[in-house]
Amino acid sequence: MHQGDILVGIAALLVLVVGPLLFGLRGRISTGRTTVGAVQEPAPTWDWRLAITSALLYAVAFNLIFFVQELFLVLPKALTAGLRPILFHNNHTWAGGNPLARLFQGTGALAIFATGVICALLLKHRPSRSPSLRLFLIWMAYNGFLQSLPQVVIGSIEPENDVGMAMDYLHLGAAAKIIAAIAALVAIAVAALSLRGPLLGLAPNADDIACSRARTTFMFRVATVPALASIMLIIPFRVPRNWVEVAAVPVVVTVIGIAYIQAGAWAVQGVRASSAISAKSIAYACGALLILLLIFQFVLRPGVHFY
Repeated sequence: MHQGDILVGIAALLVLVVGPLLFGLRGRISTGRTTVGAVQEPAPTWDWRLAITSALLYAVAFNLIFFVQELFLVLPKALTAGLRPILFHNNHTWAGGNPLARLFQGTGALAIFATGVICALLLKHRPSRSPSLRLFLIWMAYNGFLQSLPQVVIGSIEPENDVGMAMDYLHLGAAAKIIAAIAALVAIAVAALSLRGPLLGLAPNADDIACSRARTTFMFRVATVPALASIMLIIPFRVPRNWVEVAAVPVVVTVIGIAYIQAGAWAVQGVRASSAISAKSIAYACGALLILLLIFQFVLRPGVHFY
């Protein structure tokens, strides 16, 4: 193992594991101090409508972002002489040869990162009155960032990774790859933490986010449990393929970001409660997920030829 790989590994451990643990520990200490001598209030009840909608929309967003990535891996190749790409539900491939193919292996990650940026900007500058639409944009931004940035980290140490191929085509040296990996790790933490406010703003009642403990509990219900539960909804979109691609990818994407969101929920201030999500939101989200699954398995799975 090269020295640069070891450095990237240590940085990943510090940012993705130690960072959330320190956030959570700080929140635990802070919450413990503020609740000493305080009157115990009854815990808010689960808003199952919000939790179910969140899980469904997370699965929709994950698969849409993955589709955007594969689409923008295919389109540049389709416009390049000598390349004949095919788009699948969980991958893409191509026939023919052209040196630019290695560069275009980075266009998918770039496209979904840009998608994440656009959704984050919409959340900040054009927030919808509909809580379900805001929730959808939150998960689109989350998956845009959390599906793209880890690829930079992996690509810095694995030349056959998609982004790794693009880095080698651009002749990035070891130092440049390390800098890119560390920048991506920091961006993962920043992106995840930036979504805490919008998620807490989905609380239907002010009491749900009135104190550090309440914010931590509400985040567990609106984000952590739904996102982890939605992994089971994502798996049918990705089969058949090896278990690493089917299950490990959504698990990693979900855990590394949700860890920061959950651990840092206590620290968010100045968030206002929103209106409750309607019962129709579950039906719409479920319908969108089902339609998307049918497209993945019956249209994309056989392969769409771009030539």
